[in-house]
Formats: sequence, C-alpha cells, structure tokens
Amino acid sequence: MENGNIQQPNRIRTYDYPFATSPDILRTHEKDAYLTSTLSVQASSILRSLLGVRFAHRHTDTINRLTELLYLCLTTLLGNRTLGEEYCDVIQVEDDTLRLVSLSRRVGYIASVVFTPWLLAKTLPALRRRLRTKLERVIERGKRKAQALGSRRLRFQEYVLKHLDSLTSPSLIYAWSLATFYFTGSYYHLSKRLFGLRYIFTRRIQPDEQRVGYEVLGLLLVLQMVVQSILHVTQTLLDNASEHRADTDSASAIISNKEVEIPVRSTLEGNFTPQNLPRGLPQTTQTPMLDHPRYDLSTPNTMSWIPAGQQSKCTLCLEPFRDPSVNTCGHVFCWTCIQDWIKEKAECPLCRQAILPQKVLPLRS
Repeated sequence: MENGNIQQPNRIRTYDYPFATSPDILRTHEKDAYLTSTLSVQASSILRSLLGVRFAHRHTDTINRLTELLYLCLTTLLGNRTLGEEYCDVIQVEDDTLRLVSLSRRVGYIASVVFTPWLLAKTLPALRRRLRTKLERVIERGKRKAQALGSRRLRFQEYVLKHLDSLTSPSLIYAWSLATFYFTGSYYHLSKRLFGLRYIFTRRIQPDEQRVGYEVLGLLLVLQMVVQSILHVTQTLLDNASEHRADTDSASAIISNKEVEIPVRSTLEGNFTPQNLPRGLPQTTQTPMLDHPRYDLSTPNTMSWIPAGQQSKCTLCLEPFRDPSVNTCGHVFCWTCIQDWIKEKAECPLCRQAILPQKVLPLRS
C-alpha cells in the first residue's frame, strides 16, 4: 500500500495496451517455429554425428519434441518472453485477470502443447488398428447373417471402417479452431484456448493507425469445410445408392461367391483377421522380420531393374537396399528401416502420407 492506494502488480491496463491482432500472433508463432526448427536441425546433426544416421531418423519426432520443450522451458516457463514475442512486441496474459501468466498455467500450457501431439501420434495408430480389426469382425459377422433388419447398421459400420482415419483425426477440430482464431483474433493454439492465454500488444497504437485482422481467411476456411462436407455427403449417398442397386441385382451371385471373395480381398489388402491369419506370421505386418535380409543388392543379379548409384540406397539408413519394400505412396525403403520408422510414426518419411505396417509390400524380382 502506498499513499493509501493498493498497488496491483503484474496488471496490464487494457486501455493503454490493446489485445494483439491475428497478424501479430501469427508472426509471433512463425518466428518461434522457425527458431525451434533450427534448433531441431542442429540437435539432429549432433546426434547423427555421434550415434549414427539410423538413430537420428528413428528418433526424429522425439528430438523435435524435446527441442521445443527446451525452448519453452528457457523462455515461457521462466516467465520470460519468447524471441517471437519480443520480435512482435507482444506479451502473454491471462484472459480473465489480465495479469501475467501464473506458473501453473505456464506449466499446463507447455505440457499440453508439447506432449499432446506426441501422445496422439503414439496412441491414434494403435487405436485405429483395434477399431479396424473389431469393425472387420462385426461386418463379416453381419454379412454372414445377411439380415435385412441390420442393413442400415451394416452400412453405417462399413462407412465408419472406410473413413476411420478421417473420423479419428483431430484435423477437423484444428480447422474449426483456426477459423475461430481468424474471426476473433485470439487463441491461435488449442492449448492457449484451454488455459485462457491471450496476447497484449505492448507498443502504443496511434489514433490514426488501423488494426486489421484475417476475417477473410476465416470465411474462406469455413467455406472450404462446408463445400468439402457437402461433397462428402453427396458422394456417400451416391455410393450407398449404387451399392444398394448392385446388391439387389446380384444378390444370388454375391451369396454364392461370398466365401471366396472375402478371403481373396482380405489377402490383397492385407486386412487379415486373427482367425484367418497364417501361422507363424506376426499380426501387425503379416511378414516375419528376419535377422538377415532375404534379398541384398550387393549382388548385381538381384533387383537389376533398380539403377546403380544413389537410387539404389535407402533414404533412411543411406545404405544399399536390403529387402526393398514399397509403401502405398510408392516410396521404397529397406524392410527393417521402414518397419522401425512406422513403429515410431505411422507415416511415410518422405511424403508424410499415413501408412500402416500391413500395407508395406516387400519387392521381389
């Protein structure tokens, strides 16, 4: 208390410092993302020189997460501004009290922004595999019963199985959150929305200075999602109508050939059920991982169609292909290298397309 007035430390006066707009926030995050990516590249180079290329590739996601965690601990956790916040003249405050962010909120924000994507990347592939296996069993059981009363339920289950990856993806939540950010200019990350963190613009605004936002981008993003939803619903209805006509016209042929078509299709797609799984093969890949490669490119007669030089080397281990295997996207790697990579991150190392272990096909001459 001073001169009869109670001082309120760490208080930001909103009439002096307005909230930051979406361009300022985007520049802040882009600057921080550039710095963390630079640190990740430097850390990967150090580990590559010390522990080898395969170790660095295998733990790329872990290196990125730990680098981001270190950057946020040295800045946000200690109560300091990040380099991006200093660059754009913004500072984080609590949206309800307008005070500097408390330690508990800083810890919660850092934990959620760093570890939540990591946990989703680890748990979503396993969850999708379990759901896919369960849905395949239920659908196969429903087709065997061939009950007319369960046709709608069976179609719904087939729809969920077909679009399982998109239904279990958090990308739609991220898109709506980003659209809301473009309209309101607050909470660029879901973690900031969860813990109530906003940015204050610390530079004084002149009376004639205009503050613009990105409402147009929000409108375009909403229109894109609406159009995609309409196209998806239309295509789904057309597919259901065509399948219904096909089932009606060739019901007897489907019933007579059902026991033959389903195992062949499952074999081609790699969607084995535990009951039909060949003996001696793992349930995750349907192909055993041997101690020694079955095919090695060191001999010129093996895989002669692959050109010599850099094209005959795996981009993960940087060595000649050992048991070359192709992803659904068309990229070729060593069998052991790509299986080790998929265990850590279920996507192609080159194009980032989502892949499953059972979709990787070994190449044979």
